[in-house]
Amino acid sequence: MPLKVRDVESALKRKGFVESSQRDHKYFFFHINGKKSNIYTKISHGETEIHEKNCSSMAKQIKLSNPDFRKFVECPLTKEQYLDKLIEAKHVSIVQGSIA
Repeated sequence: MPLKVRDVESALKRKGFVESSQRDHKYFFFHINGKKSNIYTKISHGETEIHEKNCSSMAKQIKLSNPDFRKFVECPLTKEQYLDKLIEAKHVSIVQGSIA
């Protein structure tokens, strides 16, 4: 089942991603304590729905499983839980308030 772009964008922004529009895509970079990390995803301008194949790609880009990506968008997965998953999987580490 496709997800609405506005729902995905809203979830990304609520959970620490910052938008950066470039050419034909909107990029969303994950920020931790105000610093940009290397975790990002993108959405094409003009899209209204994100279909399953692209949801899978976005999930991989932000380091989540497909079911966790849906939870991320639908809100059972909080920003804190998402950050905990990233730290646990060693995608990011936080040293004295900054990204390492």
